[in-house]
Amino acid sequence: MRSGTKKDEPEKKPRGRPRAYDPETALRAAAQAFWKAGYAGTSLDDIAAATGMNRPSLRAAFGDKHDIYIKALSDYWERKFAAMRQAFGHGGSVADTLMSVYDASLAIYFSGDEQVLGCFVVGTAITEAPNDPEIQRLTAEGFRTLDADFEALFKRARAAGELSRDADPKALALLAVATMHSMAVRARAGSSRSELRKLAQKAVSVICG
Repeated sequence: MRSGTKKDEPEKKPRGRPRAYDPETALRAAAQAFWKAGYAGTSLDDIAAATGMNRPSLRAAFGDKHDIYIKALSDYWERKFAAMRQAFGHGGSVADTLMSVYDASLAIYFSGDEQVLGCFVVGTAITEAPNDPEIQRLTAEGFRTLDADFEALFKRARAAGELSRDADPKALALLAVATMHSMAVRARAGSSRSELRKLAQKAVSVICG
C-alpha cells in the first residue's frame, strides 16, 4: 500500500528573495557616481545605474539620495583615516612619514578607473556644506581629525629633536593639511601624479626645514 507522500513534491523554499547585493560594494559604487558628478549632478537613477539596484531597492537598503550620500561620505572618511593612520605609523623620520601620508593621499586621488577623482570631500562636500548642516558637520569633523593627526606627528617630531623647540605643531599641521587639499584640487584640475608628488616634496622640505 502506497503512503500518501509524494516523492516528486518540490521542497518548499523560504519566503522572501535573498539579498542580491553586497552593501559595501553598492555603497562604494554609489560614492563613485557622486565623486564623478558631484552631489547636485547625481540623480537617484544615476546611483541605481552605478549600483545595479532599482530605486525601491536603493531606498530600502540605504534611504533617499541624501541618506546615501551621507553614508558614502562617512565611509570615505573611515577609509581615508585608515590609510592616513597606516602612513602615520611609517616609523621613519618626520619627512619620510609626511611623504608616506601624501603618497597615500595621491593613491586615493588617482584611484578612478576613467578619470582622476581627487578627494571625495573636496570634490563633493565643500559645495554642499554651507547649505546642509549634516554634510557641514561631517566635513568639519573630518578636517579636525586630520589636523589632530598631523599635529600629533609634529609634537612627536619636536620631542624627538627633529623639529626646533620653538616649532608650532598646530601651525605646521594646518600647513600640512592645506598642502593635502591643494593636491586634491590640482589633481582634479589636471595636474599629474608626478607633478603633485614634487609639490608634496617641496612642501615637506618647507615644513621640516
